Amino acid sequence: MPKGGWQEFSSTESLQRPKGPADQAKPKAEQMVRVQPTRGGKGGKTVTVIRGLELDAAGFKALLKKLKTRIGSGGTIKDGVIELQGDQVELTLSLLMAEGYRPKRAGG
Repeated sequence: MPKGGWQEFSSTESLQRPKGPADQAKPKAEQMVRVQPTRGGKGGKTVTVIRGLELDAAGFKALLKKLKTRIGSGGTIKDGVIELQGDQVELTLSLLMAEGYRPKRAGG
C-alpha cells in the first residue's frame, strides 16, 4: 500500500463512468446530420459529405451501402464521415429523411 493509505479512487470500478442514457446514441431524429458538397483536396471533383452521424462501424457500412445503391455512385467512410462521389446533396437529403434522420444542407 502506498504511503498515506488513502485509496478511494484507485480501484478500476471507481474510475469507470456510470452506465446510463448518456452512453447510448441519440435517436436518429435528434442527431445533427449535415450534408454538404465539397471539392477540397479531391482533385477538382465534387463529393457530397455527410457529417454528424452517430453510428457504430456496422451502422456506417449499412447506411453507406443503402446510399450508394439508391444514388448509383461510389462512396467511402473516412473518420466517421461519409463521402459520396458527385454532387448528390438533394437526393442524399431525401434518402436520409426516409431513413428517419433530420438532415440539413450545409455550406454552398
